[in-house]
Amino acid sequence: MATLETHYTLPLPSFDKPVKLLVVVAPYYRDIADNLIAGAKATAAAVNATVEVIEVPGALELPTAIAMAERMAKFDGYVALGCIIRGETTHYDTVCNDSSRAISLLGLQGACIGNGILTVENRAQAEVRADPAGQNKGGGAAAAALHLVALSRKWAATTKGIGFRP
Repeated sequence: MATLETHYTLPLPSFDKPVKLLVVVAPYYRDIADNLIAGAKATAAAVNATVEVIEVPGALELPTAIAMAERMAKFDGYVALGCIIRGETTHYDTVCNDSSRAISLLGLQGACIGNGILTVENRAQAEVRADPAGQNKGGGAAAAALHLVALSRKWAATTKGIGFRP
């Protein structure tokens, strides 16, 4: 059972200047989404990051909203939150694969994204994973985004010149 596993968790990074996170959530399962949001907000608060929360209709819209914000707004990082519970059709596979792939592609383009989209077999698994006092996957997704923001800031400060060696 996954709840018996222990994992190493990186300590949260510290920041010299404020961090602004956008939490994008698909609240299809409202109670699950609310727990994911609570976990993400608590983790962000631990490093004094500000959080704005927006909602989209479903998991497939999460990457689109993040891409729009990356182009048109001023956020340091993003947290994608939602829950996909396996049903009777292959729609589950499509939503899981396509939302994850799109988020990964945005990350490869430089967006600092923590993926907190739960992909589970049943509601009980989702409840344990979303619970801030349980596996706290919302908090984990916020932590991932914060670590990527810290890396981005670290490497943005590094200059390599314009091709001439001193």
